[in-house]
Amino acid sequence: MAAASTHLVAVAVVLAALVGGAWCGPPKVPPGKNISADCDGKWLEAKATWYGKPTGAGPDDNGGACGYKEVNKAPFNSMGACGNSPIFKDGLGCGSCYEIKCDKPAECSGEPVIVYITDMNYEPIAAYHFDLAGTAFGAMAKKGEEEKLRKAGIIDMQFRRVKCKYPADTKIAFHIEKGCNPNYLALLVKYAAGDGDIVGVDIKEKGAKEYQSLKHSWGAIWRMDTPKPIKGPISIRITSEGGKTLEQEDVIPEGWKPDTLYRSKLQF
Repeated sequence: MAAASTHLVAVAVVLAALVGGAWCGPPKVPPGKNISADCDGKWLEAKATWYGKPTGAGPDDNGGACGYKEVNKAPFNSMGACGNSPIFKDGLGCGSCYEIKCDKPAECSGEPVIVYITDMNYEPIAAYHFDLAGTAFGAMAKKGEEEKLRKAGIIDMQFRRVKCKYPADTKIAFHIEKGCNPNYLALLVKYAAGDGDIVGVDIKEKGAKEYQSLKHSWGAIWRMDTPKPIKGPISIRITSEGGKTLEQEDVIPEGWKPDTLYRSKLQF
């Protein structure tokens, strides 16, 4: 009886594991080290998948977890990517730029194309994983072979971080998010060239002598909650991952409004 009981317990454990999904899906892979702004030129291995419409920008609303809007339009032009944790970095990787390429299957061109981190993914299928907009995934293919490559679903690819370059007339922009008021300021920072991502945002309101640091909220958004109303014009100082800073006085005007984009004269 004791042997029979042991056998029944063992079967029950196996069934519980199966029902609980413990054996479902590919094995989880720990994430790699965070990708820095060093841009040392080395190619690394990754997995690539794609999402959204085959020739789309990824998310149905053309947004994503960075908070950017209209990533289907210039300068992103639907070449966005979800990065896993060492690439997205809880939002601090938003805006960074990568060259990507693939050598197989046969539809791959082997030629590098540039993508922008505009969204996140936490699928544990590889140390580095790019879930690409359909347009970006197809861009790795030989001309005319884009749809065949997308049918491959998941492929091996290579990537390296590069400096972001935008057209000469593209300057850093600050979007004051919906819901902001004199006691709550949330800024979305976008179109930073160079390192591409921002690790610090400070503001100095009218009449103030010193800058105050904003807290990282989510994605590319930085915020401040204050009992004292924030008065414009507001000067902004931003710091890139590589330690470079830019500062512009009075970039946010007096009488600023939520859900409004303010363009600077700055660029890295």
